[in-house]
Amino acid sequence: MTQRANIDAGAELDPVHPVQPPSPAAGRATGLSTAEVAERVARGEVNDVPVRSSRSTAEIVRANVFTRFNAIIGVLWVIMLFVAPLQDSLFGFVIIANTGIGIIQEMRAKKTLDGLAVIGEAKPTVRRDGRAAEISTSEIVLGDLVELGPGDKVVVDGEVVETDGLEVDESLLTGEADPVLKKPGDRMMSGSFVVAGGGAFTATKVGREAYAAQLAEEASRFTLVHSELRSGISMILKYVTWLMIPTSIGLVISQLVVKDDNFKQSVAYTVGGIVPMIPEGLVLLTSVAFAIGVIRLGRKQCLVQELPAIEGLARVDVVCLDKTGTLTEGGMDVTELRPLNGTDEAYVRKVLGALGESDPRPNASLQAIIDAYPDSEEWRCTESLPFSSARKYSGAAFSEGDGENSTWLLGAPDVLLPAGDPSLAEIDSLNEQGLRVLLLARAGRELDDPRVATDARAAALVVLEQRLRPDAGDTLRYFSEQNVHAKVISGDNAVSVGAVAGKLGLPGAENTVDARQLPTEQSEMASVLDENAVFGRVTPQQKRDMVAALQSRGHTVAMTGDGVNDVLALKDADIGVSMGSGSEATRAVAQIVLLNNSFATLPSVVAEGRRVIGNITRVATLFLVKTVYSVLLALLVVCTQVEYLFLPRHLTLLSTLTIGIPAFFLALAPNTERAKPHFVRRVMRYAIPGGVIAAVTTFATYLLARHYYVGDGAREAETSAATLTLFLVSMWVLAIIARPYTWWRICLVAAMGVAFLLVLAVPWLQTFFALKLVGTTLPWAAVGIAAVGAVGLEFAWRWVDRRGAA
Repeated sequence: MTQRANIDAGAELDPVHPVQPPSPAAGRATGLSTAEVAERVARGEVNDVPVRSSRSTAEIVRANVFTRFNAIIGVLWVIMLFVAPLQDSLFGFVIIANTGIGIIQEMRAKKTLDGLAVIGEAKPTVRRDGRAAEISTSEIVLGDLVELGPGDKVVVDGEVVETDGLEVDESLLTGEADPVLKKPGDRMMSGSFVVAGGGAFTATKVGREAYAAQLAEEASRFTLVHSELRSGISMILKYVTWLMIPTSIGLVISQLVVKDDNFKQSVAYTVGGIVPMIPEGLVLLTSVAFAIGVIRLGRKQCLVQELPAIEGLARVDVVCLDKTGTLTEGGMDVTELRPLNGTDEAYVRKVLGALGESDPRPNASLQAIIDAYPDSEEWRCTESLPFSSARKYSGAAFSEGDGENSTWLLGAPDVLLPAGDPSLAEIDSLNEQGLRVLLLARAGRELDDPRVATDARAAALVVLEQRLRPDAGDTLRYFSEQNVHAKVISGDNAVSVGAVAGKLGLPGAENTVDARQLPTEQSEMASVLDENAVFGRVTPQQKRDMVAALQSRGHTVAMTGDGVNDVLALKDADIGVSMGSGSEATRAVAQIVLLNNSFATLPSVVAEGRRVIGNITRVATLFLVKTVYSVLLALLVVCTQVEYLFLPRHLTLLSTLTIGIPAFFLALAPNTERAKPHFVRRVMRYAIPGGVIAAVTTFATYLLARHYYVGDGAREAETSAATLTLFLVSMWVLAIIARPYTWWRICLVAAMGVAFLLVLAVPWLQTFFALKLVGTTLPWAAVGIAAVGAVGLEFAWRWVDRRGAA
C-alpha cells in the first residue's frame, strides 16, 4: 500500500524526487506498550511543554498592578492620605478600580483563549500496543512511535523509522525552502512539517529538550506587544515620563520652598499638579479594548493566537484567498468520468479505485474518487510518487493481479498534457463552468524517472464539482465595500478558479492569470498583481513571492489558507488566517484560526480590529490633551511663581467626567473606519493644540480671578472659576472627539455636563469638591474665555484635518 499524497496541499518541491517503495518495516512496528508508557510517565519523560495561548494569572496581575505610573500614583496617594482630606485621595481609589477592571477583563479573555486553544490543538497520532490513536501533544512520551501524513506538524524531535515517500519542510527552522526526502534513521526536528508522503518516527527528545520547544511556547503566548498601537503608546508614555520629571521637580520647589503657605495644603496642591500629567487610563483602556475584542471573537469561534493580529487585520488593504477550503467547502463530488483515447471505462474505474484505496489519508479530491469507485482487491501497489504542489500530480505503480504491471499518474491536465493537445479544449470548457478536472494518464516510464510525465498517455478525465461556501459571496462583497482588495490565489487551473470567483461575484474574475506566465522580477509581478484579482496554477513559492511583491508596494497583506502548501505564504504575510480544519502546520503559523471553518467570520475580525484601533486613537487624544494641559499649567505656575490652581479632587472630578467615563464608552463603540498608520503623529497633532488651548484659557481665567477676588475664600473662588473654564474647554474637546454624533453619544456628552452642574448646584457636593462659584461677573467671564477656547479648538483641529488630508 502507498501513503496517499495530498492532492490539495503540498509545498514547493523539486519537480521530481526519487520514489521509494513502502518501507519493509511499515505496519510491523507496534510502538510502546501500555506498561512502557506508564514507566516513562513515572520518570517524567513526557512532552510537558505547556501549550498556552494566554498569559498566566500571575502575569496578568503583575502586568496590571506593577506599572511605572501605578508606582508613582501609589506613592502620591499614600502621601495624600496623611496630609489631606479623603476627597483629595479619590484618584487612588480610581486607579484601584481601573486596575481591577483590567485584571477582570484580561482574565475573561484568558478563559476564552484557553478554551479555544484546546479546541484547536493539534492531535498527533501515536502507535501503542500496535494500535494507532490520537492523543494530546502533552501526552507524548520518550520513545513513542509517532505517525505522520501530509500536513502533519512534527511536534517532538525523533528518528525516522518508516517512510513512504516522506518529504519534510524544515524551512520554518532552517530557512531552507526545499523539502527534505527522509529515509529510515534520519533525524526529525520539531517545528517542521510533512509536505508529501507519510511515515513514522520514534520520539528521541520531548518537552523543553525538543529543538523547537522554546520557539513554539513563545510563539503561542498571549501578547500585547509588536503592534503599532502598543509601541506608539509606549513611546508616548516614555516622553510623558521625561516631561514629568523636571516639571514635577520645579512644581515641588515652587509650591513648598518659594511659597510660605500651610505645608499640608502646599503638598496637596503640588500633588494636584503632578497626578493629572499621568495618562493612567490609556494603557488600561487599550488592554481592556483588546481583551473584550478577544472575548467577542471567541464567541464566534475565532481563536486569536496573537493579539496584535486584531489590530493588523484592521490595517489590511489586500486579502489573498486560497480557493480550496476558503471559497469552497472541503467536500467534492465526482460528476462525470470521461474515458479518452478509447480506454475502457470499466478498466479506468479499477485504476481509480486502486489509486484511491492505496492512501490511508484521503483528502477531498481523492475521497470523492473513493466514494465513487471501489477498490479492486487483486490490484497491489508496488511503489508510489507523492503529490506535491510543485509537480501538480501524483503517481503509483501497480501489479494488476493477472501478471500485468502498470504505472499511472493523476493530476493537473494542463501539466501532464503537452500544449495543443486536443483534450485541453474540452477541459477548458469544463473549467469555465467552475468544475475541477483531474487527468488520469498511463506513464510509459518508471516512476523514479525524472521525466515520468513526458509522453504519458491520457486515459480519462475525472470531473469534480466543488461546493461553494454559501457565505463566501457576502464576505467578498463586504471586503469590496470596505475598500479591501481580494486576490484569489490557487494552485488549480486558472480558468476553473476564475469561474468559481465569477460565481461569487468577485470583480475582475473574468481576467484570470495563469501564474506560470507571471514575471519573476518583483516590481513587474507587483504590477500584475495590482491589476488583476484571480490567479491559477500558483506554486507554493509563487504564493510567497506574491505576498512579498504586494508588500513591496506598501500593501498590508492578509493570507488565508488551510493546506500545507499555504504555510510559507501565511508565515510571510502581515496576517495569516487559517481554517480550523486546516493542516497542523497551517494552524501553527497563523495568527488567527477560524475554528468554525467559516470564511464569513473574517469581517467580524476586521470590524473588531477597526473598533479597537479607531476608538483607542479617539480616547488617546482625550487622555493626552489632559497630559499636555497639565504639564503646561505646571510650567506656567513655576514661571509665574503663583500657587497651583487645583487640588487633586478638582482634577479627579474633571478627569472622570471629561475623560474616564466617556473614554470607556467610546473605546467600546462600533467603528468601521480602516486603521491608518502613524498612530503617534495622528494623536499628538490633535492633543498638542488641544492641550495648549485648554492650558492658556484656564490660566488666563485663573490670573483674572486672582486680581478679582480678595479676602477670605478668595483661593477657593479662584480655583472654582479656573475649574469651570477647564471643564468647558475639556467638554468641547470631548464633543469634537465624539463626532460623528449618534443619539447615545449626544446623551453621553449631555450626561457629563449635567453631572458637573449637579456638583455646582448641590451644597454638600460643593463642599465635598471645594467648588463654589462666587458672584456672576467672574463665572460669566470664565464661560466667555472657555467659548473663545472652543472656537480656537475648532479652528486648530480643522486646520490639522486639512493638513492631514493634504
